[in-house]
Amino acid sequence: MDLIHRIEAATMAIQALTPSKPKIGIVLGTGLGMLGQRIESATRISYESIPHFPVSTVDSHAGELILGTLAGKSVVALSGRFHKYEGYSLKEVTFPIRVAKALGVHSLIVSNAAGGLNPDFAPADLMVITDHINLMNDNPLIGVNDDSLGPRFPDMSEPYSNALIGLAEQVAAEEGIKLHRGVYLGCTGPCLETRAEYRFMRIIGADAVGMSTVPEVIVAVQAGLRVLGFSAITDLCIPDALEPADIEKIIANANIAEPLLTKIVVKCVERM
Repeated sequence: MDLIHRIEAATMAIQALTPSKPKIGIVLGTGLGMLGQRIESATRISYESIPHFPVSTVDSHAGELILGTLAGKSVVALSGRFHKYEGYSLKEVTFPIRVAKALGVHSLIVSNAAGGLNPDFAPADLMVITDHINLMNDNPLIGVNDDSLGPRFPDMSEPYSNALIGLAEQVAAEEGIKLHRGVYLGCTGPCLETRAEYRFMRIIGADAVGMSTVPEVIVAVQAGLRVLGFSAITDLCIPDALEPADIEKIIANANIAEPLLTKIVVKCVERM
């Protein structure tokens, strides 16, 4: 089946289970995992029951679609995302974004865990993403383009909405939460990077590095969605002071960042 027919099949299956008409999509990456519990009047649909949906293989990802209301707005949340390192193509990784658009979403909020490359960052800090660098050596738009899904050559001069970045910064200031601005670099993983690679990433302008988000945002931009992105800085990747990755510390830092990021996102949704 071609892409448009797969999107239609998945959308129809979801619409048969709920009358919800979401306007805002949220990818519940690291830092937003608990936000799904805040969604009211929620319909939860397992990925396995949605035609053509991938299935998350990451232990911490629930693998379900949550449709309901958050801060008075109709939302659809992806509890569990997909990564190229799991063996999926970027077309599969981004398929849920296509479906969210077909459901009626006009704005997308994404979050991720990231290693901090900027020496001004500290573990458990939050960063609003102002731009990104794609080092995945791949692109979800490669191949035949269906013009009904978006232009062949989408403009990427503002992949993350300046208006939504401003809103996030305003909310963070009102709540007394420190929020950095920065450029996110996406690579494939699953191994972490070497000292030389971190040094290179910093030289080319990255403030944080992770293994997700970039493909989703590319497809969201092609689909005409406004995007707001956040990174939870779970560890530092400073080449000259690099320490072995400590998973327990990374999880602990993500847990510290989560309630702060959740507060920012809920307030942003309320005002969007």
